Amino acid sequence: MNEVIELFSYSTLEKDQHNWETIIKEQHCPYLEKRCIKIRKSQPEISIGTCSVKYGKKSNPIIICPFRLLEKKQIFTDCLHLLTTHEPGNELHIVPEVSVPGGSVDYFLVSVNENKVRDFVGIELQTLDTTGTVWPARQRFLKSINSSIVKDGTASYKTFGMNWKMTAKTILIQLHHKVQTFEHINKHLVLVIQDFLLTYLQNEFQFSHLNNARLGDSMQLHSYCLNNNASKKYSLKLDKRLSTDSDGIAICLGLQAEANVELENIISQLESKINDNTLFSIA
Repeated sequence: MNEVIELFSYSTLEKDQHNWETIIKEQHCPYLEKRCIKIRKSQPEISIGTCSVKYGKKSNPIIICPFRLLEKKQIFTDCLHLLTTHEPGNELHIVPEVSVPGGSVDYFLVSVNENKVRDFVGIELQTLDTTGTVWPARQRFLKSINSSIVKDGTASYKTFGMNWKMTAKTILIQLHHKVQTFEHINKHLVLVIQDFLLTYLQNEFQFSHLNNARLGDSMQLHSYCLNNNASKKYSLKLDKRLSTDSDGIAICLGLQAEANVELENIISQLESKINDNTLFSIA
């Protein structure tokens, strides 16, 4: 059965180690350092709080909230090497939600000296979108610990799924637009995802041309796994680093063939019109 494995950042495997009544009432997200913004549409005063779930035949731990990736701010530490003009003494800033041509970027890691930006890296977070509803699974967990807060949802047989295809295609299309901007200004854009989403991308899209991470590539991809090992508490660990450029993202989407066709059409038309009358000459 699909289950919630992290609620408001706490592992549901640690049933007896936390005051769940207080956790549910406070609705606090430690990653955002404020109330969880994932709310019920029918009851906006209630934050759902689901960070990750067990899903599928193998009960894989799947992160369903992008802010879960902010654990210990490790994803930012793992991007420090991409600040190629950062110098000792400069301040580091994490700036959320910055608009760029092609959309907005979730975070910028910025090197600052005397209130002037010296370098920056754009960082996009992407986790899997769910279909259906996670609410009954959340409520079943609360019922299993005899929570007094449970009032509805435990009897529902509704479940949730993963919108693999839409999640993958949407992020690739967005990256295709955004990475061109970063490439033109000689900066890096980093996509942070979970290992299971990377595996899906590699299986369903053209990914064989991606390199092991190279500093010279504008598009960087960092994948993380969610482990609990011997402990019942889950934690993130960097798993793989890959890289490419804007042309590489186009190939992932299968756009290269279309671009070649357009180029061939233009060349064909030009060649058919070239003659003595079109020859450029200075009289």
